[in-house]
Amino acid sequence: MIFAWGPKDMPGIDRSIISHRLAVDPSFKPVKQKRRHLSAERRAFVKTEVDKLPAIGHIQKAMYPAWLANAVLAPKPPTWRMCVDYTDLNKACPQDPFPLPRTDQLVDETSGCELLSFMDAFKGYHQIFMAEEDEEKTAFVTPDGIYCYRVMAFGLKNSGATFTRMVAKIFKDLLGNIMEAYVDDMLVKSKDAGTHPAYLTQCFEIMK
Repeated sequence: MIFAWGPKDMPGIDRSIISHRLAVDPSFKPVKQKRRHLSAERRAFVKTEVDKLPAIGHIQKAMYPAWLANAVLAPKPPTWRMCVDYTDLNKACPQDPFPLPRTDQLVDETSGCELLSFMDAFKGYHQIFMAEEDEEKTAFVTPDGIYCYRVMAFGLKNSGATFTRMVAKIFKDLLGNIMEAYVDDMLVKSKDAGTHPAYLTQCFEIMK
């Protein structure tokens, strides 16, 4: 599947290619955050969001997690976006030094092209699975129970670096040549418009 109309269309990247590892420093004591109060309206929103995720395989119930975070809501007019407060967990994880692309260099690399095709990786981070041994470390509490992520969650430290590493690995023969990428935003470029269909075909074949 190349074009995804919803999360059910995303099988995810096989763990043999990449998975997100937390590499928690064992000198840090696990933290279970004190449960935060949510208004009735916000509790209903969290319940609606959480109800969608087990069916598509993004979260599962957690029984005895050592780490526990709160589900929080960030404004996203006209409603909110559900996030998880991984502040404590992130402090215990070392920084992944894998470099993100330089935006000024990406702009320079695309100047003079006749055609550009922009692509967005739909819910890109959720296409990468968590390392199985790290799943329960992502546990978070909701009004209806405790869950953990099976896929790389937004808000986890180094998630951008993990996604960039995956893109660099999969598209290594195209990047800097007929393709550029900044995390989950990608483009195929052509100096000559006549070559563009062939370039897109190369990119889509790898995506398949």
